[in-house]
Amino acid sequence: MASLFGHAFAASSLGMVFPAEIKTYKVILLGIICSVLPDIDVLAFNFGIPYENIWGHRGITHSLFFSLLTGILLVVLFYKKYLASKTGYILCFYFFICSASHIILDAMTTGGLGVAVFAPFDNQRYFLPFRPIKVSPIGIENFFTERGLNVIKSELIWIGIPGFIVITISLIKTLFKKSNAKT
Repeated sequence: MASLFGHAFAASSLGMVFPAEIKTYKVILLGIICSVLPDIDVLAFNFGIPYENIWGHRGITHSLFFSLLTGILLVVLFYKKYLASKTGYILCFYFFICSASHIILDAMTTGGLGVAVFAPFDNQRYFLPFRPIKVSPIGIENFFTERGLNVIKSELIWIGIPGFIVITISLIKTLFKKSNAKT
């Protein structure tokens, strides 16, 4: 898996491309939660559920189906007044994309058994052909090691640089809108 830091940064940078009325701290925070939520499945290890099981790590919670359910659930729980409106659809899409970004990033890592992208309809695990992100160790105590530092280095390149580009473009676009509105 990519680290929680990488997933959270991806979600927050994705949030920058949405309209200002959507781009609130609450929405970005919920997007970050969506981006790390799929790793809730590491708790399965505590119950003896093996990694390769659909309920194991990178199983059902790492699927597009789970991402869609997460997006819908968050809109129902936190933005009920926007259900069946353009704003509600945009929020659902943002939460879906944040959760789905987890799938993409994990499929770009150098380790593990792959990601059950299409579960529960197809339980096969997949990787992307391009896998430059070093796989993060599971467990916080294992993260603060030399291996964890290598993960951060690869994430700075493969998540950090694209994220900063998205943020920069979004900020420049916002500045141009504000300067054009004044003239």
